[in-house]
Amino acid sequence: MRIAYSRTHYATGYYIYHLYANEENLSQKINSFEISKAPDADVLNLLDQSGSDIAPANIPSKNGKITLDKERVVIAEIQANNSQVRALKIMLPIDNALDLERMHLVVTWDGAKYPSIDAPICLFFGAGTLYNRDQQEYLVKGFPINIRYDYPNKKVELSCYYPMPFFKSAKFELAGIKPGNTAIDYEIRYEPLMIRENLTSYFHATYKDIPTPEPGRDMIYLDTKGIEGNEEWSGSFVGNSFIFSHDGVLGTLEGDPRFFFDDSRSPQAQGTGTEEWGGGGDYWGGVNMTLPLVGHPCGARNKEMAKNDKDLIESAYRFLLADLMPFGKRAVIQFEHGAEDLSIEHYECVSYWYGLPKPSLIQTDLFDVGSRESEQNHNYYSPDASKTETISSRYEYGIDVFPKDPWRMNKEKLPGYSNLEGKEIFPEEVLDGRYTRGNSEFTVKIEPDNQGVLLRRTLDYSYPNQTAEVFVSDEVGAKKHQWKRAGIWYLAGANTCLFTFPRGELDPRFLKAQTSNRQLRDDEFVIPARLTKGIKALRVKIHFIPNNQELFPGTPFPNQSAWSELAYRVYSFVVPQFPVQNK
Repeated sequence: MRIAYSRTHYATGYYIYHLYANEENLSQKINSFEISKAPDADVLNLLDQSGSDIAPANIPSKNGKITLDKERVVIAEIQANNSQVRALKIMLPIDNALDLERMHLVVTWDGAKYPSIDAPICLFFGAGTLYNRDQQEYLVKGFPINIRYDYPNKKVELSCYYPMPFFKSAKFELAGIKPGNTAIDYEIRYEPLMIRENLTSYFHATYKDIPTPEPGRDMIYLDTKGIEGNEEWSGSFVGNSFIFSHDGVLGTLEGDPRFFFDDSRSPQAQGTGTEEWGGGGDYWGGVNMTLPLVGHPCGARNKEMAKNDKDLIESAYRFLLADLMPFGKRAVIQFEHGAEDLSIEHYECVSYWYGLPKPSLIQTDLFDVGSRESEQNHNYYSPDASKTETISSRYEYGIDVFPKDPWRMNKEKLPGYSNLEGKEIFPEEVLDGRYTRGNSEFTVKIEPDNQGVLLRRTLDYSYPNQTAEVFVSDEVGAKKHQWKRAGIWYLAGANTCLFTFPRGELDPRFLKAQTSNRQLRDDEFVIPARLTKGIKALRVKIHFIPNNQELFPGTPFPNQSAWSELAYRVYSFVVPQFPVQNK
């Protein structure tokens, strides 16, 4: 995919794509997007139901009224094998809603030691506060989550329709209550789950409170490693609801989202600013909005326009469904706090994710290119490879200018810095490896009972547009291999990029090449199971394809394209070996 702009002043946006190894397992064929063709009517009709009760009606339910007369109360306990919650609804009295908004919803699946949901109810249901400045019917009119004001009945209805599987029991509680005589209503609907236990996962909502972010380092909203007492998880990240200021400050939205999956050192997802993640450009113009999957439901346009302290709370949400982000062993969800991680606002976040406490991606080998021992052990053969090169550099994140002007816009970045007021935040790393403009071959170990294989390559990103055709063979000891084509491995760009930022949208453009001091990068290629199933050792051949694309017409990249190999980490996809708790 190539994106081009006819005007060069300013543009932001996101695209999310997935690599599918086993296309035969897709529910339908993936067709090219056509701008003239509207989405299917059933998809539009479904999204049009946002804000309404989208769960099945005629299924078992727990409902009633409960008085908040203790610091912690049990709403309901459900005993049922292989089931899933389809609707979770809590109704608060409008007059008491603001006093109750910081209670925590606590949900525990299958008698686990730790709850999988433990979050303030306002933020769990999509808003940083239940203060409704303009007395709208919907504070959050999302598809999977919404907050609706039922003025005739003087209720605030909080609803969640993310499916929530469990296999034995589910316990729903409220905690952090200031005891009194307030009564609330609730409704929980659930149904049988017709999916094997190790092919589904628990729903989680992980709360993180960061009152004072560390200068120069991203905030970590979620790291699944070791969470809830389990080292590894396989599942999917499905969105978040977050407060980015308690003081009416919108400029902190200059921070980038960065998401790392399965121990990659490079983010597999990175944005240009936090507000785009929440569905708006230029801070939504300061206006509140709520759409099915994105929104800025609360917070005044600025501090001066705030009606009270609650109106200073700025929050946003992003719900993922078809664009959920899967992981096989670990997910790390990070956000910059302001430009260059320099904001000192108070942040809070609820991260929504699915996960089983067992991996579906296991590392089976590590090939360290440049190490004589590792090259011999992996039967490395690359007749055109360079001599071993040593690279001292960093990965492509972290502060890289002195914090004198975080709004520097089109000012020149200062090359080579990675410190904050004299303190080095991300020291250089020293790696070695090779590059080639020919072929390279190596043998790696994989799990025979695999569902496909992932190759993660650590590389020198100063070589642009690295392109290669990948072949594999299971005839490890054969003198002549029967190669099977696995596809094209392509990585666009380089650590040199084109920079242009005219002050006006129709002003004359300028073109400038900028080279970052970040050369290290991880990149991935997925090999389908039809080429790897039942194999203990896989022979891999990389056939370099020259790419002579220029940075822009008349200006080549500083380096000629080549295939860089510093290391290959090899992972096998597997079905999680998940023991059901309390069964």
